[in-house]
Amino acid sequence: MSQSEEIEDSSAPLIEHLAELRTRLIRAVGAFIVGIVLAFTVAEPILQFLLGPIEATLRELGDPSPTLQYTSPQEYLFTLFRISMVFGFALSFPVIGFQLWRFVAPGLYKSEKNAFLPFLIASPVMFMLGASFAHFVVTPLAMAFFLGFADVSSIFANLLSGTVNELPTEAAVVPETAEGVRITFFGKVNESLDITLKFIMAFGLCFQLPVLLTLMGKAGLVSAEGLGSVRKYAVVAILVLAALVTPPDVITQLILFTVVYGLYEISIFLVGRVEKKREEKLRAEGYYDDEDEEDPLMAEFDKDDDK
Repeated sequence: MSQSEEIEDSSAPLIEHLAELRTRLIRAVGAFIVGIVLAFTVAEPILQFLLGPIEATLRELGDPSPTLQYTSPQEYLFTLFRISMVFGFALSFPVIGFQLWRFVAPGLYKSEKNAFLPFLIASPVMFMLGASFAHFVVTPLAMAFFLGFADVSSIFANLLSGTVNELPTEAAVVPETAEGVRITFFGKVNESLDITLKFIMAFGLCFQLPVLLTLMGKAGLVSAEGLGSVRKYAVVAILVLAALVTPPDVITQLILFTVVYGLYEISIFLVGRVEKKREEKLRAEGYYDDEDEEDPLMAEFDKDDDK
């Protein structure tokens, strides 16, 4: 066989893999576009849902009509499109994950498939748990902390409080103040959505910690003993992470630290379970010996050292 024929034979599988990759990417991108279109049709209700904690906080602080504003003509449209991108990816993730699985599965052994598939399912589940925790627990606490520093009564509430009896009931005037400046919350749609999405992404990614460490433990990259020995360094790293991804309020940072450190301890437990199952499998196959038998070769070296 000539050298050119060998090159053609070796390049054939590569071309097939590239063609397969192109097909999977086209399907994944198509699913993502469909997800964006579907999410855009319900983007406004999704926006109302995401801004729910801000609305609830404003009402608790005495605002009868919570209002957010946008200051450029295209801002609201771009905000809806941003929501469509995020939730479109969420809708299309099952298809994207399936295409990823179909591309890598032929190159895996059966045992590797059985090990990898549960993590592909657990990852979006843990992300949803983290996102739900952020939206229903963390964001309301953060909004109460931020908005509690100022007089949060909206301009609508100020107008109502300044109505004059002689004017018609539908009229309203701004109340006069003797001194000082009234600090009023005029929230922007995109900025309010930005902090909500940051919380969702931060906690969603942090909840991936058990999945990541357990997968690394299954691959033999980390061990339960090793993770336990660096626990003090993990505490410092988690504290730095909490300071970076959360606002400068101690309550939110403590919540994130407590949650992530708890997930770290759960990860140590899960990695230990993985190691225990691996040892049981090796013991059943006869590859694992509980007794520490002395190596004859090492014993010979020890005798030479004694001499």
